Amino acid sequence: MNKTANIRFYIGFLFFIVSVFILYNATIYSEENPNYTTNLTKKALVGETIWQQKSCYSCHQLYGLGGYLGPDLTNIYSTKGKGAIYIKSFLNSGIKSMPKFSFSESEKEALVIFLKEVDQSGYYPNKNATIHPNGWVDIQYKK
Repeated sequence: MNKTANIRFYIGFLFFIVSVFILYNATIYSEENPNYTTNLTKKALVGETIWQQKSCYSCHQLYGLGGYLGPDLTNIYSTKGKGAIYIKSFLNSGIKSMPKFSFSESEKEALVIFLKEVDQSGYYPNKNATIHPNGWVDIQYKK
């Protein structure tokens, strides 16, 4: 093959790869999942907003996603010896390298409710998860 034919081949191959990539992503990200619903109460949504505004995810994880400086807080509410009082106490004073945020009582309550509702949504790590070829994961829920 001559040089022009090689260039055409590589351009065609590149076009094919990019087309497959676009088609794959369009299929995966436009797929509706009828089983997914957000079941957070209004108070928990306020707590989630605080979680995001204070960048709690920079240090802590929920379901293993987030920073690694602090512990995963997915099931902190139901952990034996912990719960609402424990959560409020570390929100008050911070622990080790956690900054002191000076949350108001209503902000602490919203964060506790958010973490409680996250805790009720499932287990982490989830030993009974099923990963499907399309990328969806079925997990074991607490409710």
